[in-house]
Amino acid sequence: MAERKPRQSRQSSSPTGRGRQKSKKAEPVANPAQRLAELREEMFRLRFQFATRQLTNTSRIRTVRRDIARMLTMQRQQELAATTGGRGRGR
Repeated sequence: MAERKPRQSRQSSSPTGRGRQKSKKAEPVANPAQRLAELREEMFRLRFQFATRQLTNTSRIRTVRRDIARMLTMQRQQELAATTGGRGRGR
């Protein structure tokens, strides 16, 4: 019977040992609508490359998708702040 290698622990490499670190607040974007358009165009290109088997970094799709969601969230927060007059969440 072949000898098995010991399993490596799944501890994160972060200094806190807690896995993913929450990023600080997203930097304000000068023109979120323009950035959103750029991200959507990039997402289109990535999907096209993926379909034609030309995409080498498939994790980029996930990153861009999350960036799009982040931009949409920022836009929604700005809308809510404008309608409520900056009174928090509006609840």
